[in-house]
Amino acid sequence: MKRRMFKPFMLALGALSLVVVSCKKEDHGHDDEGELITTVELKFSGKGSLGPDTTFVVTFNDPDGDGGNAPTQFETIHLLKNSTYNVEVTLLDKSKTPAETISNEVLAEANDHLFFYSSNPTGLVNVAITDKDGNGKNLGLKSTWTTTNAGSGKVKVKLMHQPGKKDGTSATGDTDVDIDFQVNVK
Repeated sequence: MKRRMFKPFMLALGALSLVVVSCKKEDHGHDDEGELITTVELKFSGKGSLGPDTTFVVTFNDPDGDGGNAPTQFETIHLLKNSTYNVEVTLLDKSKTPAETISNEVLAEANDHLFFYSSNPTGLVNVAITDKDGNGKNLGLKSTWTTTNAGSGKVKVKLMHQPGKKDGTSATGDTDVDIDFQVNVK
């Protein structure tokens, strides 16, 4: 009789252990998994050959994050030709009060993050990353934007999360930000 009760008890115990193991939260090494980036601010500062010292901020704001509703604020970047600007990126989660500065987390995990900038048409704006991670590789929270001729187009701002595999290409990792800002150079 003991033998009959032992077998169902062991089967039940085995099934329970499978349920417990399958409910364990997975950790993929991405500390900010599930972080919401609602706002991207580009702070420009510099002196163009055609104008005085200037500082301005261009904002992209999408309160519900990627997908869902359209952005509520998507400003155009206005630059002067033959000019150089220092640019700093601020990433925010404004769904929280107070807003959480996600760019601080990107800086803390700099070895796993990389910004990419590309101009379309090529040469409308030339972007050079000016900050590095702890391994001496580009990060991109800070950059220099240089213009030559007047024109209009777009500049893509893309942030890749590349834990343990940062290789300098945008083909590796997960995309955290991917925005095409309209740019007018006069």
